Formats: sequence, structure tokens, C-alpha cells
Amino acid sequence: MASELKRLIDQVSREKGIDRQTLIHTLEEAIKSAIRKKYGSRLDLDVTFNEEYGELEAFLFKEVVEEIVDPEKQVSLQEAIDLDPESQLGDELGIRMDTETLGRIAAQSAKQVIIQKMKDAEREVVYEEFKSRKGDIVHGVVQRVDKGGMMVNMGAAEAILPAKEQIPKEVFRQGDRIRAYVLDVKKISKGPQIVLSRTHPHFVIQLFHSEVPEIAEGIVSIISAAREPGSRAKIAVISKNPDVDPVGACVGMKGSRVQNVVQELRGEKIDIVPWNMDPAKFVVNALAPAIISKVIIDQANRSMEVIVPDDQLSLAIGKRGQNVRLASKLTNWRIDVKNETRYGRQKQAGYQLLLRIDGLTEELADRIYEAGITSLQDFIDASVSELEDLTRLSETTIAEMQGLAKSLLESNAVPDAEEPAPEEQPEEDREEISDTTKALDQTSLEQVQGE
Repeated sequence: MASELKRLIDQVSREKGIDRQTLIHTLEEAIKSAIRKKYGSRLDLDVTFNEEYGELEAFLFKEVVEEIVDPEKQVSLQEAIDLDPESQLGDELGIRMDTETLGRIAAQSAKQVIIQKMKDAEREVVYEEFKSRKGDIVHGVVQRVDKGGMMVNMGAAEAILPAKEQIPKEVFRQGDRIRAYVLDVKKISKGPQIVLSRTHPHFVIQLFHSEVPEIAEGIVSIISAAREPGSRAKIAVISKNPDVDPVGACVGMKGSRVQNVVQELRGEKIDIVPWNMDPAKFVVNALAPAIISKVIIDQANRSMEVIVPDDQLSLAIGKRGQNVRLASKLTNWRIDVKNETRYGRQKQAGYQLLLRIDGLTEELADRIYEAGITSLQDFIDASVSELEDLTRLSETTIAEMQGLAKSLLESNAVPDAEEPAPEEQPEEDREEISDTTKALDQTSLEQVQGE
């Protein structure tokens, strides 16, 4: 009959998924270490597991000598003959250790090894499980909240939601249920460390995956996403089926689908933008609901100058620049929004010459130009007090600027005032698209597949 140790090894191997031979080998090494610790670190030992009897056997090897110099590695000839009558000087004699002593050591070692192996195996299982779930949304219960982050119990594992990955002003308490995005899974000495996030743009993407069947089925795709967590987000969507409206699919009946996502994000507003392979049209879509008059593309610097009617400027830029900032992240283009008045002014030679005065920024140049000072000569002739009121600069600074303007006017470097302002980029690098909003046609399935 198999011993208790053998049954224990078989049970742990079967229930915990630990390789049986690995468990036996580790147990043998643990017992060898325990014997050396108790009887001497220099012992020559061999510990094996006897499958037939289900027992661990330990043999201590010593050299047969006439006179013992090293008791840990040598045995006298007389003692050797008592153990094995055929022993001779110089032989290597294997002495079986006392089974009762070995049994106590084996029991203690087996318990420690099996407990440790169980912990290691469970950690490895958890790591492998969550490594494959990186990029998914998981559910959990808030276990502890402190300044450094939030510990989340997910049943088989514990995860951390760092403070920087939490949505501002969002409050969770111990025992609250929470959903989060698996940002990273790390292997550390204490076991797998699962890092969660609720601020990552892909959290929004995964929430739509769970709410919109067309996305889960692959009919609608989310191309990109941009967020300012807790405030606003934008996602760019496209449909592979011309009969399916990607924006409508994400919004849902009476806004039910998008509202579920908004509710999970504690009221974060979400703009759903139709993606377009034409970057100008994509940027126009991303800046909606503002109306765009003209887009000037600088391919070399991957930037766009977007011109809007004067009454649309604040709408296009958004509160504290949020709309244009998110549109830039979403499209991966640098966007500079200007109203038509300012754009027309910048094309005037007089305005360009004013900007050549050191220290005169575009904002100051705008104020001066709007006050009727439209050329270098006007700037020179203007009174210091008037310029002080317009620029809030000191009298000394204004006097220096007027002196510089006079030098520019007298130098041959100043072009004729009637000539148009020079283009900032070569003609081949700049593409101007007028009336962009009239050409927001849906990209066809063939174009998408061509990409």
C-alpha cells in the first residue's frame, strides 16, 4: 500500500496542477538541505523517492579509512565492516540514514515544500490567466483605499488601481463594485501584480465593445480614441457595411448605448466621430459641431490650419481649448484654429511686417491692427500713450519697438507694402481645401479595404 506521503504527492499534483516529478524533485532537495542543516553542511548525500514503497530514502556516503580525520566524510574500517563485511580501505560506503529520523525531517520538509509549491502554482495560474486578459475589462470589489491607490479584489487575484489611473473626483469606498481596464500584468516576487486603469482611452473602447453588438461582431470598428478623464472623450468609428451607420450604432436607440458608457464614466461626455481616410475631412468631423470654412494642410509637419467663421471660433476651440486638443489627439494632427478675420489679416503685408518687430506677439499685433494701426509707419506715428493702452507694455519698451520699426522701414529688407505676405511653406507642401464641410461624404467599404 502506498504511504501517506505518496498519496499526498499524488493529491497535490492532481488538484493543484503541479507536475508530479517536479514536486518529488523539489521534495528530495528540501530533505537533503534539511539533513545537511541538522548534521553538517559538508555531508555527501543522496536522497531519492522510492516509488514502490512510497518512501524517501537517504544515503550518506563516506570513505573507508584506517584513521578518521574528517568524521563527516570518513568512516573507520572496523565500522565499515560492521555495516558491510566486504568493505575495504578506500571504498565509498553508502550508509542508509535512520528511517525514524528521516521520517520526521521528511514530514516537516514535505509540508513546507508542498505549501510553497501550491502558492507558486497558484501565482503562476493567476499570472497566466491575467496576462492573456491584458487590455480587457475586469470586475472586482474595492478592498482598500489609500493615497497611493485602490486595492481591488477580483476573486482569484488582487489588483491595484493607482491614484493616477483613477478618474478625477471619482469616489469609491470599501465594498463597492468596480469595473476597470487591465493596463499591465507584472511578475514580482510576491506573485503577479495586476495594474488597472479607468483613465486609459482603451477603457472607453472596451466599454463600447461590451455595449455595441456591431463592434463585437466586427461590423463597426473604433479607429482611435482620446480622453480627458472625467470631462470629455472622443472616439472615431467606421463601418465595414455601408448599410450600418457607425455613429448610430454606437449611440443606440434613444442614446441608450452611449448613455450606459457615460454612466459608467460618471458623466464623462462622449463625442462619436465618423472616421474618414481623408485627413482634412477627419479633422472637420473631429471638430464638430463647429462649422469649418477652410483647411490648409502642411503634410511635411503633419499640421493643419483650420479656418472658421468668427462666430464659430469659441465652439471649435472649446472650453479651455478642450475640443481642439481632443481633436488633435484623436486625429494625430497638430491643429491650429483661426477665425476668418484673423486669417484674412495675416495675409496682409502690413500685419506681417508688424510681427517682425521683436517682442510684438500675435495677440498684441491683433490689438494694434484692430485699432487701425496697420503698417510700420502707423506704428511709428502712433503716440506712446496709445500703444501703452493697447499693449500694456512700458514706455521704454514701446520706444525701443518704435525705433526698431523705423529701422525696418528704412532698411532694404522691407518688401513693398502692396505685395502680399509670403507663404510660410512652399506651394507643393501646402494644400488648401475650401468649403470642406460640403464634401463630408461617407468613405466607401472599398476605400477602407484598400487602406
